[in-house]
Amino acid sequence: MNHAPTFSIPDHLNASEPIERQGKQRSDVRMLVLDRDSHRTFHEPFTAIANYLQQGDILVLNRSRTIPSRLIGSLHGETIELRLSHERRDGLWDGLILSSSELHAGDRIFLSSSLSATLIEKDEHTPLWRVAFSKRGAQLLEYVYRYGEPIGYEYIKSSLSIQDYQTVYSSAPGSVEMCSAGRPFTWQLLARLKQKGVRIAFLELHTGLSYYENDVWPDPAHHPEHYHIPKETIEELKKGKRIIAVGTTVVRALETYAQTNRSQGTTTLSIDAGYELQLATGLLTGFHEPQASHLHMLAAFVQEQELFRVYEQAIRQGYQWHEFGDVNFILPLGDM
Repeated sequence: MNHAPTFSIPDHLNASEPIERQGKQRSDVRMLVLDRDSHRTFHEPFTAIANYLQQGDILVLNRSRTIPSRLIGSLHGETIELRLSHERRDGLWDGLILSSSELHAGDRIFLSSSLSATLIEKDEHTPLWRVAFSKRGAQLLEYVYRYGEPIGYEYIKSSLSIQDYQTVYSSAPGSVEMCSAGRPFTWQLLARLKQKGVRIAFLELHTGLSYYENDVWPDPAHHPEHYHIPKETIEELKKGKRIIAVGTTVVRALETYAQTNRSQGTTTLSIDAGYELQLATGLLTGFHEPQASHLHMLAAFVQEQELFRVYEQAIRQGYQWHEFGDVNFILPLGDM
């Protein structure tokens, strides 16, 4: 964005738990709809999304599954936290280490009597360290699933399970944080959309950390994420009337494919107000912090002054922020 955002999020708008903890369904969140053409806004229950999608639209979902990527270990006699961010290759990860000690290459984090992680080098662009685990493959994954926890930020007030951080359709483990835009979907709602003639397609983009602590957010250019777009999804993209991305992760994967013609790989694509979208027509997303690169991406869909107007409206209307919060649907409505 060209200038600093002008809004702040009141504490009471930070969604601190899944809506199911309130005795509701995951689809019972609210949805703020923004017409890219006229800039009209509509306040709806999420289940009304069917009213804004038409026969022939393609809804593209990220089926990456969240892994429990918060690991607790010992370093120099201190209990520390290791947050996985990006897998470089089997057994080698980039991760954020929360420790009061000074860190050096060669230091070893002891995670159990049989598993350790050695610090290789610190990334020159980010606070992340490259760490090599003493186990690989299934053995490492088994440890992560047995002892790891989901990453939860300060607004999460209670202990949540890894199942709380999944979409109903997630099937490919690899994201360190939830691909949260699709969380409100239920199988019943997806079935309703298919009956209406909306085409459902899937891809995978494994998310890295969205926040580095101490008011530091990732720069997309130094934030690699693995993606894979199946052949059947590429075929669907050729048929669609409007291509609706469910989540900024889907936009990043689709636009990387549009630029490179590569259906899988690692992307560092940065999308902001100056980017001309080639595939994505609409976007379903959560509400983002003013410093987050996800919010910068939204400026590729709608001018930033309109975006700030909508966000100010969302704050006044009491919309909930973050991964368990409400959603923002940005698309061209035409004559609907």
